[in-house]
Amino acid sequence: MALTTAESSATTADYVWFYLAKVIIVTALLLGFRRPWKDIQPRARFLVPAVLVGLAVCVEWLVLDKLIPYPHLGHRTSLDPFTAIEAPALRSLFLIARFYGLAVMVPIMEELFWRSFLLRYFSYPDDFTKLAVGKFSWRAFWMVAVCFGLVHSEWLVAVICACAYALLLRQTRSLFACIVAHGTTNLALGLYIVLTHDWVYW
Repeated sequence: MALTTAESSATTADYVWFYLAKVIIVTALLLGFRRPWKDIQPRARFLVPAVLVGLAVCVEWLVLDKLIPYPHLGHRTSLDPFTAIEAPALRSLFLIARFYGLAVMVPIMEELFWRSFLLRYFSYPDDFTKLAVGKFSWRAFWMVAVCFGLVHSEWLVAVICACAYALLLRQTRSLFACIVAHGTTNLALGLYIVLTHDWVYW
């Protein structure tokens, strides 16, 4: 979170290194603290619905954000790596790290936090581990959706996104499905950004 905050005010050159540092640090923490990974249990039968939900969320994010005029919370860095990073090797490294962060690291990290921990904690703060993954109160559902929205510039579509992932979790009882959906959304969004050069979402 500290590095993400620093990114917003960093120069172009610094932003690249901040992001690379964030990828390394967060990945190291995820590998070092593996206990929550037990909540991720891959199930092949959830792949198709998870991918479909992920693609629907990507469409929702892009279409509604462009159609509905609403005030955003701050702004993204909007870095165009093709013009901002002159060295081809560094540009390639940044793009690899960016897509790894979007499609792998962030989905694992955020789903462990938002859907595995926080949904259950808001439902039963005395001992959230007594609740199975996928069980949560509707009060927690809305609290997490609002909190998820507040940490994104595009807060309105982020709230809808959080609701979609939570409903997928409630239906499947699978954190793996949420990670796949989240990864699909982010990968599709990343490809859209690079192909259209719509860097406002970067």
